[in-house]
Amino acid sequence: MAEYKSEPQTDLIYTLEDTPGFTESTFAAIQHVLASFVGIITPTLVIGGVLGLGSHIPYLISMALIVSGAATFIQARRMLGVGAGMLCVQGTSFAFLSSILAAGFIAKAKGGGPDEILSLIFTVCFFGAFIEIFLSQIIGKLKNVVTPLVTGIVITVIGLSLIKVGMTDLAGGFKAKDLGSIENMMLGITVLLVVIVMNQMKNQWLRISSIAIGLVVGFIIAIMMGKIDFSNLAALPAVSIPVPFKFGFSFDLAAFLPIALIYIITAIETTGDITANCVISGQEIDGKKYRDRVKGGVLADGVNSLIAATFNTFPNTTFSQNNGVIQLTGVASRHVAYFIAVILIILGFFPIIGGVLQNMPKPVLGGATLIMFATVAAAGVKILKQVELNRRNMLVIAVSFGLGLGVMMVPEAIAQLPKVAQNIFGSAVTMGGLSAIILNLILPQPESKSLSVPELEKETKEQLATN
Repeated sequence: MAEYKSEPQTDLIYTLEDTPGFTESTFAAIQHVLASFVGIITPTLVIGGVLGLGSHIPYLISMALIVSGAATFIQARRMLGVGAGMLCVQGTSFAFLSSILAAGFIAKAKGGGPDEILSLIFTVCFFGAFIEIFLSQIIGKLKNVVTPLVTGIVITVIGLSLIKVGMTDLAGGFKAKDLGSIENMMLGITVLLVVIVMNQMKNQWLRISSIAIGLVVGFIIAIMMGKIDFSNLAALPAVSIPVPFKFGFSFDLAAFLPIALIYIITAIETTGDITANCVISGQEIDGKKYRDRVKGGVLADGVNSLIAATFNTFPNTTFSQNNGVIQLTGVASRHVAYFIAVILIILGFFPIIGGVLQNMPKPVLGGATLIMFATVAAAGVKILKQVELNRRNMLVIAVSFGLGLGVMMVPEAIAQLPKVAQNIFGSAVTMGGLSAIILNLILPQPESKSLSVPELEKETKEQLATN
């Protein structure tokens, strides 16, 4: 994890404890919602599409928005030590996506329909949340076990394993009759190009909204192409009511273990996000106050994921992109989070929003998510840049990538193992993550200073020439 240096903050218009007026707070909150809205709903759209959840998707999107609003409030309010007490926007985590899909396929393989799939997913996510709640109490010690090396490897594997999902959607969707058609590919690539162009604009708001703009452009083009049918909207209820454990309980150890591993990684990621938020908001990043803030923030992350599973949506985490909004607007007031919470909850109560988004064609969604998933992998590489690439660490990276991505590309390699073991080790994230953790613990650290990458390349060339 990166180390952040605290510097005097002089660009803030409203500091952490300031209370902006209604107009200023509302405007700042809308900008945060715009920056996070796509991130909140996209995992639900992907999971619902891949697992064939059909009519459940609008309800799931509503629950994602409602829970994200409540979770953002909890982080900012900091009641009974739960929460960072900062403007930390919470949303559905992308990190769990591949593990959740794996859990869904386990339920599907047993003959389960949408209700059984969601029952298993939410149950394992519910129990997994207790892992992060526990880790919040020992987060300082955990950093000695789950290091930037391990975190970087896991996040990179998550991104790489999801790229197939994004590319499949761009081409038309899983098992689509017109998979790979010129029409689908052109639509998806158009969205991808719009996102790239917007991301390169000098205007910072165009960059922040690049994914949303790409989806809107693709959605409009899809309407003109006759690819969207809004006839299903009439059947949707006027309001979505949260119902605890709507789909019941079921448990599977093979589905639980990959998700449990991601909760560990999420605790480390949240620590980094809160630390970055402290820097931007002009707060100290050392001492008891900082440690209590991180402890409360990670605890809230776990509690919010517990609430998410209870109310039928997927695990939550802090959104790092909203730190950029704070820096851009100069508004670090935690009171703005209350306005964000209200907006998200209001949006969630109306299922027509989810119904409209459910009609988004797969190529449109794939054009945007392909970049988003690849960005996750790039974020992992960025973390690995902080790691000294000596022989030991290069070996850990190589083995973890080899085993993790290997079982994803060649699932037949573990076909002779018991079914439970196949489900556990068939996950690229689980295999790669466990390999990284175990090797990082057992391989001795080098005694002398390691070679840099250029020096390592030079020595390798010399050895090859000698051989």
